[in-house]
Amino acid sequence: MALLRRFLHEVTRVPRSWAGSLASSCLSDPSLWDRLHAQELPGSAPNFDWFFGYEEVQGLLLQLLQKGSPLGPAVAPLKVLDVGCGTSDLCPGLYAKCSLPLNVLGVDFSPVAVSRMKALLEGDGDHPGLHPRHPASQLHFLQADARCLGSVCPSGSFQLVLDKGTWDAVARGGRAGTEQLLSECLRVLAPQGTLVQFSDEDPDVRLPCLEQGAGSRLVTVHELGPFRGLDYFAYLVQAAQ
Repeated sequence: MALLRRFLHEVTRVPRSWAGSLASSCLSDPSLWDRLHAQELPGSAPNFDWFFGYEEVQGLLLQLLQKGSPLGPAVAPLKVLDVGCGTSDLCPGLYAKCSLPLNVLGVDFSPVAVSRMKALLEGDGDHPGLHPRHPASQLHFLQADARCLGSVCPSGSFQLVLDKGTWDAVARGGRAGTEQLLSECLRVLAPQGTLVQFSDEDPDVRLPCLEQGAGSRLVTVHELGPFRGLDYFAYLVQAAQ
């Protein structure tokens, strides 16, 4: 799978002790992610991104957010969900750098990842904590399985749902998991909202799966990168115009 190939490509960039886990464990196993997130990050960085970070896709995200933002001086913050957020800087980047008012929620089934991100938000050690670019913005992290968000996320409540590599990891446990993941992402998506999947998986493989599960929604793909020599794709699922 695409994410596993990327992991193996990254082995030389992360602690040596990670290599065995990546090669021998199932990427849909929560215990693997607990072990990975418990490791010291390379260079003591507060975040670690397998594919790329917020900076590389902030233009696309801002474009999608502006499209979903109603006009007016006192609009409610747009709700953003990052499924399988890990210790990525997508959520912190949106919160700390986006000029629009946002209510950002990152969920992950690894309690270790969630604990790290809460510590980053509040301030821990050498890191002073995060502050919102817009005074109305909020950022929260919760432990939850993206395949079953019923107790965490009401239906139709998010204008933007992000999935950076989560589908790729869940796919290691079988197709049923990816179907559950897509179904939940679409359930919590607002009628005019957008689901974005970031992946290095080829469109010939990903698009048929998304089109089958998206129902009447429109599925499009945008090329990204290359970042660090690799090409990526942003798969967008939106209401048909």
